Amino acid sequence: MNVMRMGKIEELYQELQSVQPLKEEDARRLNQKFMLEFNYNSNHIEGNTLTYGQTELLLLFGKVVDAANMKDLEDMKASNVGLNMMQEQAASEYPLTETFIRQLHQTILREDYTVYRQLPGGQQTSYVVHAGIYKTRPNSVITRSGERFEYASPEETPALMTDLVSWYQEEEQKGELTLAELCALFHYRYIRIHPFEDGNGRIARLLVNFILTRHHYPMIVVKSADKENYLNALSTCDGFVGTSPSEGAHADISKITPFVAYIEKCMERALTTCIKAAKGQSIEEDDDFMKELKVLERQKKQDVAAEQSKAKFSADEVWNVLEFVFFPIVREFNKSIDQTADIFKFCQTQSFCQISKTKDWIGGLGLGKVFRNTNNSQIIDFVNHAKSMWFYCELMNPRHPRAVNFEIKKQFYISFFDDHYFVDGILNKNFPYGTYPTEDEKSEIISQFKQSILTELKNKL
Repeated sequence: MNVMRMGKIEELYQELQSVQPLKEEDARRLNQKFMLEFNYNSNHIEGNTLTYGQTELLLLFGKVVDAANMKDLEDMKASNVGLNMMQEQAASEYPLTETFIRQLHQTILREDYTVYRQLPGGQQTSYVVHAGIYKTRPNSVITRSGERFEYASPEETPALMTDLVSWYQEEEQKGELTLAELCALFHYRYIRIHPFEDGNGRIARLLVNFILTRHHYPMIVVKSADKENYLNALSTCDGFVGTSPSEGAHADISKITPFVAYIEKCMERALTTCIKAAKGQSIEEDDDFMKELKVLERQKKQDVAAEQSKAKFSADEVWNVLEFVFFPIVREFNKSIDQTADIFKFCQTQSFCQISKTKDWIGGLGLGKVFRNTNNSQIIDFVNHAKSMWFYCELMNPRHPRAVNFEIKKQFYISFFDDHYFVDGILNKNFPYGTYPTEDEKSEIISQFKQSILTELKNKL
């Protein structure tokens, strides 16, 4: 990577290296700040209506305060999953691929959905936005001058994306571009292709941070408050590059200097923040003070509202815990167990529930979609009188010819009480009804479940 032309960025990077490693507490507050800042700003740029305070409560505590659009809530949670996915991929040895880009898109969009539009004549039209699939219809944007700016056609997109990924891999190997230039040019070319029907901006910003992470540089945040400068830098480059999609998808670095300069400023800001964290200094920015005040204000409102109307045990609350916590975790458990079929001759999993101390256990509740209007009397009885919900797995008879027969048994459960539920095992934590484990907490449960199986296997094989 060419560092001779990076100037201030390289100076800041060297300073950051000189104060490494960060103390655990400084690394934690830095990572938390970036996670919140990135998810809030990247989604807010695209029109997400959650405030910073709502984003913080949602991603850190799994809480929802005040009225919030359900799609915006789900988009924000999916954005954080996508961020974690990107960081894991960047830290691995795997190269950047089109498959990973499509998987990342599938993650942040979650599923296909239909968009409805009102035509000038009053007629209504609609189209489907596909998750994880390149666009099937043309996309464009209306410029400030009123002209239509076309991105690559659906027919052109697969070949242009293949070119983009190949170019990135080759350019990274050559190392002729500075890191800021590599990030800026990849982002610009990607946006000029606009390979998906929605989510292109979010993916572009994730992939810039993929490149930075690969080169051990701090990740950047494009501020929502700076949206106009961000978009102006991109559109200014369009005037130098040309309007045809092919020109944009193969733009030369010499024609996008305004956007390179923008990315350099973002990198300088990120490096400066990291240096402050490493020195134990405050990493709050000018707008953080007001954000924190708003968070505290909302938290106070939520606490008052919670005291006035605490959610109690009910069939609806049991359903919510099953759908948002138990079933998603167990589905991941089952995927892990499926992968042990080549090691064990006998692999069994079961979910069962306890209705009360005086009633028998009920086994075999389905782990597919759960319908609230089910007529299954056992399920109705359970959600009305639930005491606990269990997942149990048993692995027996190893296939290894020299292994002595042994078994591995694992379980996971959730217990229901009058005003809270308890998540056992790794978390060992109570949750008031209406609140749920964060995505990080659920990931930790799944990760430690798999790790415990691996540990027993290593000890016994």
